[in-house]
Amino acid sequence: MRIQPRQEILDIWRATVRSCWQNGEWHWGGRSGSNSISDAEQLLTLLLPATKVPVLSLDDPDRTDEEILDALGSIGGAIEIPRRLVGVMSDYFTRYTDDAGTPIFGGGSYLTPVDGGPDLSEEQRSLDIVDSFAVSITLTLATIGFVKVYRGSTQRRDLLAQLDRLESMASVRLTAAMVGLLRSFSTFVFTSSDEYGVRLCDMVNQDEVPRRELVAALREQLRDTMASLRSVVIGSGRVTEDLDNSDMLFECGWSWGIIAGAEEVPTTEPIGRQREGSAENAPYLYFTVIAMDAIDDLNSERTRLLGLLNEEQQRLSRALQLRWELTRTYWATVATFDNRRRWPIEDVPWRTTDGDRTDYYTLQATSLAVKGLLAGGRGADEELGRIAAVLVELAQRARITRRAAPDEPALLLHAPGKRVTLNDDTSKPIMTWNVNEFSTVLLQRAASVAGLLSNARQRSELLELADEVWDHLLLRRIPDGQHSGLWDHAGGAFPGLASVPEAPSWYLTERVVQALVNAGQLLWERPFPRAGGLAAYAQDLIDEAEYLFDRELMRGTFAGTAMQRSMRSIRSSLRRAQVLVDDRPGTAAALANSLLLLLNDVTTGQQKASEGI
Repeated sequence: MRIQPRQEILDIWRATVRSCWQNGEWHWGGRSGSNSISDAEQLLTLLLPATKVPVLSLDDPDRTDEEILDALGSIGGAIEIPRRLVGVMSDYFTRYTDDAGTPIFGGGSYLTPVDGGPDLSEEQRSLDIVDSFAVSITLTLATIGFVKVYRGSTQRRDLLAQLDRLESMASVRLTAAMVGLLRSFSTFVFTSSDEYGVRLCDMVNQDEVPRRELVAALREQLRDTMASLRSVVIGSGRVTEDLDNSDMLFECGWSWGIIAGAEEVPTTEPIGRQREGSAENAPYLYFTVIAMDAIDDLNSERTRLLGLLNEEQQRLSRALQLRWELTRTYWATVATFDNRRRWPIEDVPWRTTDGDRTDYYTLQATSLAVKGLLAGGRGADEELGRIAAVLVELAQRARITRRAAPDEPALLLHAPGKRVTLNDDTSKPIMTWNVNEFSTVLLQRAASVAGLLSNARQRSELLELADEVWDHLLLRRIPDGQHSGLWDHAGGAFPGLASVPEAPSWYLTERVVQALVNAGQLLWERPFPRAGGLAAYAQDLIDEAEYLFDRELMRGTFAGTAMQRSMRSIRSSLRRAQVLVDDRPGTAAALANSLLLLLNDVTTGQQKASEGI
């Protein structure tokens, strides 16, 4: 992989500080102004790597290295950086809490009017939206984890009190965001013969079997999911229709906001008023994937090890985990439905039950498909390789790895992006949400799937795709000025598509950082996939080296002080090679090779000595 995540993240940090830290103060807002989502993304550009990549941590001044200090030097030194970041975080949570103490989750300037419709009112812009719930979960977990580690590095009473206040505000917002997701979950039930059922069957039915047979097979694969939906008892998403009817189908996932009529979620946490919902009771693929990724953060190893959730939040997390499991199973089943010809996800573009179709939805569905394959024990190279092939095709169709002609419709995925229409509870369009993250999501998916593959050739091809997507994203950085090095200038990759922006898009910049963090975790945390042939070869070399070593011990070759030291060194190296053979077979083989050469020299020397040469 040619991408250098650490260096690229440091460059983005340097650009972020130049853009945001002026005259000793943090300046909020970007291309879309200031809102609860954009400002969280702006802050996560720094916090996400600092809390997810150990070598980039900022919460312990004693462990901050010189490169990090150089990148963030405008903020201060090793002592000042975490202290001032605490102030910035506190400012965010204060800005997005109302006078009654209720956290604010409105989409604000990210929401746009429907084509031909009137401008949005302040009431519409203030509606709670799933994207804000999701990004708040990621931000609050990063904040609480930062505070827990940083607290051990200071004894100043005023700073400790500030950390306590910050942790309290973050915890309240975390609980409120979890409650919001529980109230935004949707189960949409329909018959196989209505317009939604017909579209779902057409998407799934790659072998063109009779519809009755298809519906029966799909329901059979989703039988456990349908039974478990009855366990959804708090928030929204409760099934009231008769799913036992053999003609009924369904979708589950997250709507764009709190479902109209959603009940309040009982909680002991002081989260303030739970606002009325207005979103239609139907899942949206974009918001479903966003919510699923946030729930992944709730159940991550870091969250468990640092104890970031209190008892009430753990209860809410279990309720969200149930919805995560149901959603993952549903979408993975639909996306990889067992056809002889091909999976539905391989039939690009993905078509939703409301009649929309786009390559972007195929890309989003790959995330849910991979989660399902891994959980269902189907994550073998053959199946993951099919997902990889879809990613390669999507990169070509989006003109990331193919030359683009002017005015191609495919370029609209990048700018202005996919416009998602948000409907109210009567299915009437009330506003739109713009999505232009195709390239960054593709980079994340390519790196993630590559990390799961053990086939060296497939892994190499997918990492090459990740490098090509990164080369494309580099062309889209803002080229000069105060915001240079940030995103997004789509015209840099596709001349004439868009003019150079006057301010950065924190929406896309944060997603670039997220993709780099994923790539960094691939290098830092995941073991190198074992190649069976190479591991067996390495083990054969180690076995031969151990045999020769034991034979020399029997011969008494290692008598004397100098030879005793050599014996201990060889024994230590043999043990090291044996430890490495599973995770790093190539390294183990190289180490065993060097030991074989050394033992050959020892044997040759002994033979010459015995012959008097």
